[in-house]
Amino acid sequence: MSRIGNKAIEIPEKVQVNINNNGAVSVEGPKGKLSWKLPREIKASVQDNRISLVREAETRSVKALHGLSRSLVHNMVQGVSQGFSKQLEVEGVGFRAAVQGSILNLSLGFSHPIPFQIPQGIKITVTEATKINIEGADKKLVGQVAADIRGFYPPEPYKGKGVRYAGEQIRRKVGKTVQ
Repeated sequence: MSRIGNKAIEIPEKVQVNINNNGAVSVEGPKGKLSWKLPREIKASVQDNRISLVREAETRSVKALHGLSRSLVHNMVQGVSQGFSKQLEVEGVGFRAAVQGSILNLSLGFSHPIPFQIPQGIKITVTEATKINIEGADKKLVGQVAADIRGFYPPEPYKGKGVRYAGEQIRRKVGKTVQ
């Protein structure tokens, strides 16, 4: 019995959900449009502004896919209605970020600026030149963009310089001491 998979998903107002016979789920709302294909063993139906997912077999892998499918469909519904966001902080002397059109320019202490192409469906805003806000309807894409930007200069443990998630704690190490 999958506790997560058996929970019904509430559909908010202004969100439309279409489920085809072959398992293609498309969700459209004020923040955008997302689509995904369910695994073969999982079936979905819409009744009374609720989406319910049921599995056809009782094997271990199908039970795992049941909960996963429900979570992904729930994230789609939440993404098109409210959206997802991640905040990054740039820390270091002379480190800054700026958005120019569809490119995020990062100055991270290298000899050259790092251009990052902003993907379709993602909105990036920079405040105070050191705080980056990433917003979008697709939770996976928002997280991947944040991880890609952080990967250019992950926070280092000695001085704490680099790109980090907002609120992320960096364990600091003690440097060398003179004897």
